[in-house]
Amino acid sequence: MNQRTGVSRRNLLKMGAAGGLGVWVAPLFSPAYAALFESKLLTPIAFNSADGSVKFRVDGTAKVTGDKVFAYDIRSRDLPHWPQTQSHALLLRATFADRAFTGIDISALGDDLKPDRVVTAEDLERDKVAFPAFYGEDMLLPTGKTPAYLGHAVALLIYNDFVRFRYAKTKLRSLDNNSVVKGGPVTGPLEREPWAGFRYVRVGGATAYDDDSFSTLKDTVLFPSFKKRQANWPEALMGGKIGEQGMAHAKAIADELEKPGEDLLVVSREYFSQSIDTAALEPDNANCWYDPDKQELHMVVPTQGPVEVVESMTQMLAKAGFPVKNLFLHPCYTVGYGSKDHYNFPYYGAMAAFYSPGKPVRLANDRFEQFQTSLKRHSIRMQYKMAVEKKSGMIRSFKGDFQLDGGGRMNFTPSVTLVAATSAQSVYYLPKSDFTAVGLATRAIDCGSARGYGTLQSMGATEMLVDEVAEKLGLDPVEFRLRNVLKSGMKNSQGAIPGGAIRADECMQKLQKNPLWTNRAKRKTEYEAANPGKRYGVGFGCVQKDFGTGAESCFVKLEITPEGRVVMRHSGAEMGTGMQTSQAVVVSRWFGRAADEIETSVTEWSDLPMVTSGDPYLSSQADQDKAVSNPAWTPNYCSPSSASNSAYYFSHGTRETARVIFEHGLWPAAMSIWSAGIGGGQAAPHVVRIDDARWVNGSLTCAGMEPLTLARLARRAHELGVVTGAIGHTFNRWQWAEADFEVDGQNMRRPLDGLSVRYGDNAPEAKRKTGATTGGYHFITRKKLFYPPIQRNNAGVTYYAAIATIAELSVDRATGKVELMNHQSVLECGNQIVKELVSGQIQGGIAMGIGHALHEYLPLYEDGPGNGTWNFNRYTLPRAADVAVWSQRAEVLPALSDTDPPKGMGEVTMIPIVPAIVNAVAHATGHRFTELPITAEKIRGVLQ
Repeated sequence: MNQRTGVSRRNLLKMGAAGGLGVWVAPLFSPAYAALFESKLLTPIAFNSADGSVKFRVDGTAKVTGDKVFAYDIRSRDLPHWPQTQSHALLLRATFADRAFTGIDISALGDDLKPDRVVTAEDLERDKVAFPAFYGEDMLLPTGKTPAYLGHAVALLIYNDFVRFRYAKTKLRSLDNNSVVKGGPVTGPLEREPWAGFRYVRVGGATAYDDDSFSTLKDTVLFPSFKKRQANWPEALMGGKIGEQGMAHAKAIADELEKPGEDLLVVSREYFSQSIDTAALEPDNANCWYDPDKQELHMVVPTQGPVEVVESMTQMLAKAGFPVKNLFLHPCYTVGYGSKDHYNFPYYGAMAAFYSPGKPVRLANDRFEQFQTSLKRHSIRMQYKMAVEKKSGMIRSFKGDFQLDGGGRMNFTPSVTLVAATSAQSVYYLPKSDFTAVGLATRAIDCGSARGYGTLQSMGATEMLVDEVAEKLGLDPVEFRLRNVLKSGMKNSQGAIPGGAIRADECMQKLQKNPLWTNRAKRKTEYEAANPGKRYGVGFGCVQKDFGTGAESCFVKLEITPEGRVVMRHSGAEMGTGMQTSQAVVVSRWFGRAADEIETSVTEWSDLPMVTSGDPYLSSQADQDKAVSNPAWTPNYCSPSSASNSAYYFSHGTRETARVIFEHGLWPAAMSIWSAGIGGGQAAPHVVRIDDARWVNGSLTCAGMEPLTLARLARRAHELGVVTGAIGHTFNRWQWAEADFEVDGQNMRRPLDGLSVRYGDNAPEAKRKTGATTGGYHFITRKKLFYPPIQRNNAGVTYYAAIATIAELSVDRATGKVELMNHQSVLECGNQIVKELVSGQIQGGIAMGIGHALHEYLPLYEDGPGNGTWNFNRYTLPRAADVAVWSQRAEVLPALSDTDPPKGMGEVTMIPIVPAIVNAVAHATGHRFTELPITAEKIRGVLQ
């Protein structure tokens, strides 16, 4: 034990064991490690029970003062049970992908800067060290093989002291990389089959509400075979197999678009959305220590999915030649935008530790290395063709073909490919649609789950096309959109009816009345007259984005102490979105106040021993039906954090777990107090129903009964021995899993698929201990169980949040520079949990969208970041001056009722500003750009 921190290994959270491997997890911001930080990292939530607001986000003060601690900040001396000396490592990477790798030459470093250890692929092969299956092959590239992508790692250099490491790294950067990482004669890049391909065909019925003639939900998704990198689809045959029928419908759509009648306007365009860097605040890093004597591996890593790291590390360690009995993982706060979700850096950190036994090794990217290696947003080339009825202005059919550059490793390219296609319809109802998407394997840097996840690219292009079609029809662009908007009860392009009310039309109608829009012609004339040499433009965009993956799950643990403190443990990771704050606030619905203590990134759930098997997307219905015979089985164990899953999915788990404590703990306590107040078990003077219970100014009341504080209720609940703690697990496949649970003789159906409860301190000994875990929790065996059928995977998406945006800008004719003067947005996201967090997501998302439209760009191949020369001196992010920081405004539509769930909106906010800017530039210049970003150079090319 260390005196400074008071931490011992007993404070670590034990996740369990896998294949004889003990797994222990303790986030460095957990109570066990709180003393690591000289100043207080977390600010207690100042919750206003009158209006449900909070004064600060939990980590807000630490963020603005620079005290927030990330994994990047941690050294071995900060951890009490680690060796206090720190080794450092760096990766050598190939900057070519068109010839075989022949070896490394580090002789230029001389004897003084020679590394203490060099690790190559031959070492990894001998010691059976390899990536977990998800990450592909060649953790380090063997000699004689062609790199799969630019920036492929070829060797690891380890230094036992920082000074030599720093000088060596500087020296290596000054050298021509090709003189260090050697290649043979040019043979050309590897040619590999695409990572994935999908086709979504739908032909609706007579009206938007009738049964479909064909759809992916009702029938099937179409899959190609690949040969020589070309997709081969089934034969088109209306009377054939189901896939052949789908292709016959696709052919009919194509035929109509090729030979339209006089009543149809057909517009074809090609669009391109570029690769970008997510530019996360924290570069990728890992600090790991392998103790060969005790056979233990310790890891400090930033991650959006701690459970994924544990599961994948377990796979890696099971095959490695280095014996490991215990894995200790310390996940930290991070900022990801998707770049730290299923990324490969933690496994490089583990590799480094193996080859420096007994010494902690820090492997951390600088910004050049981060640009060279971090997960990128997919570039997509899109071929669109839309048919619209000339008289009615109604869309008849829409065909889209997408080619995504997936880079050198597969990562999430298949699912991004799928989402790009299924989201292309955006906010419109399409009677007939055919969307084909292929994710290519190339020599570019790996692409992953970057914010937007394919929808930014495809929906942005749809909005550009729709705007141009409206112009050709002579219709107001917003009016044309409203004629075709998807409404509640209509089907999406997969044939699924979206869950809940669709309100994109309300967002558009709000902005349709905005003076920026209604007066745009007059303002253009006046502005250009007053500003010679400048062109004025206003553009519009509206999208709705899905939130969720179709296999969302989480764990939540809530306890109420006898003093009335609320303690929460959550599986979600805080990655800068404010989920730690929002989840603390969510419990106020049932407890009348926010949580007093909340720990995120928790992976230890032995008190609710859920297990999983198979793949939630690829398993058959028969597999699922068989698996549910295990009362602890779930289709997915735990989801990583993303920009849009905390508000809806995490909050659902938090809310439902809190509800169990309220109904089986606080409510019985309240009834006990109220009954005692009127003479024991006598009837209350009013009809008292649980449905009428309300928290008012932090106290529970119902039907005119005495208000009761949480502290008083908690004390009584512990005295009665009723439920004072609960752990819930959830699963959602575009619909919540549900089960019947019996608690204290009461049967209840809840949208949970796993539940454990704990009884108050004064519960009878038998009740507290019989059947309880070591933590005192009782696993409640579920009875009737409903999991959404596997077929719902074909829905693609069903949950949506909508936002509309207007952009006002000017274009300098001489320089081509775009000045964004104003932007106005209207968002629909259900009930807001913390309004300030929603505002922050709107502002930050729009800034990212502005960067995508006008500034950010990465070449894909040899002149791109894979060559190791890119940094922020070459890569332009938008600054405050570029985002209309003082004139922008955003409005959030009121929820339909106080029962509306909050919606995931962290990603959708960034999308409509992109087409709004493109459409505004068209209004200003008369030219419609179809490739992003729109640079000053491109504008000068069309104005001169």
